[in-house]
Amino acid sequence: MILEAKNITKSFINQNRKLNVIRNISLNIEKGELITIMGPSGSGKSTLLNIIGTLESFDEGELTINGKEIVKLSNESLSKIRNEFLGFVFQFHHLIPELNVIENVLVPLQIYQNEVNDFYAKELLEFMGIISRIKHYPSELSGGERSRVAIARALVNKPALILADEPSGNLDIENAEKLIQLFKKINDEFDQSIVIATHDKNVASIGDKNLILNKGLLSNSDII
Repeated sequence: MILEAKNITKSFINQNRKLNVIRNISLNIEKGELITIMGPSGSGKSTLLNIIGTLESFDEGELTINGKEIVKLSNESLSKIRNEFLGFVFQFHHLIPELNVIENVLVPLQIYQNEVNDFYAKELLEFMGIISRIKHYPSELSGGERSRVAIARALVNKPALILADEPSGNLDIENAEKLIQLFKKINDEFDQSIVIATHDKNVASIGDKNLILNKGLLSNSDII
């Protein structure tokens, strides 16, 4: 098992009111699974992804990644897990504007490595169909191309798990469909474990396991 979350609870305090965003959620992620989590805006999807990606703390429960309980790890150990074990794809890409495509993809490798080989990064860009844009900067790319660069960056460390938060949220219908098919292709050809949070039924439908998050509770979805 790649990741196991047990009875995770998360709340926020807003003007002296306690808001329960995540309530007693349990989730297991196995090798090669493509899991989609669907829910409306404000349902807590991003919070849940941030928690299982160790970007955000939780109030109660247990989170185990690669056999290690997260709450027992140092900040340095958590950083290494994020860098080596997890890949992140965000709605707004977060590409560095001063770096070109290949430089953006190589960023995760440069965090802990003194010497960086760009061979695999180029292979990924070829797989994504944007190798011809390798020297272009983010401002010179379309939204769909920026999404593909972000996915290549998430894959470059060969992570066990990719977490994607509304990856098609800023794309038109045509590019959103291409992105959906790309995630499915990555899952099939790389046996890559992926969790996608989305409000889009078309995106949610590609999952092997389709879940819905509503009012802080996670349940099976009947969208298929």
